[in-house]
Amino acid sequence: MRRIALVTLVVDDYDEAIRFYTEALGFRLAEDTPRPDGSRWVVVEPGGAAGAGQGTALLLARAKGEAQRSRVGDQTGGRVGFFLYTDDFARDHARMAAAGVTFLEEPRHEPYGSVAVFQDLYGNRWDLLQPAAS
Repeated sequence: MRRIALVTLVVDDYDEAIRFYTEALGFRLAEDTPRPDGSRWVVVEPGGAAGAGQGTALLLARAKGEAQRSRVGDQTGGRVGFFLYTDDFARDHARMAAAGVTFLEEPRHEPYGSVAVFQDLYGNRWDLLQPAAS
C-alpha cells in the first residue's frame, strides 16, 4: 500500500502551532521529538486516538531563514490548500467556531457536500468539508 503520510506546514513557532492544531482543531499530537540541530519533529493528525496513523498527518516545521518565513500563512498563494474532512459538519463547525477558529464564510451546502472555508492561526486557508452521501 502507498499513501501520502505527511505534509509539511511551515510555522512560526512549534508550541503555538501545537496549541492551535490540538485545541482549536482537535488534532492529536502524534510526535514531538527534539532533534540535534535544535529543531523538533512535530507531527499532528486529525483522526484522534481511534484514527491514529490512518490518514495524512501534518509535519509542523518551524521556518528557517527569510524565504521560509515569507511562506508562513501563505503556502498556497491564497488558495485553499488543505481539506479537513468530517463525518459531522455541524458538530465540528460549532466546536471550531467556539474555539476561536476564523471562518471566512458561512457554511455552504454544495452538491459535493457541506463546506466552509476557515483559516489557521497563520492565515492558510482550509476547507472544513463533509462529503455528500453517495
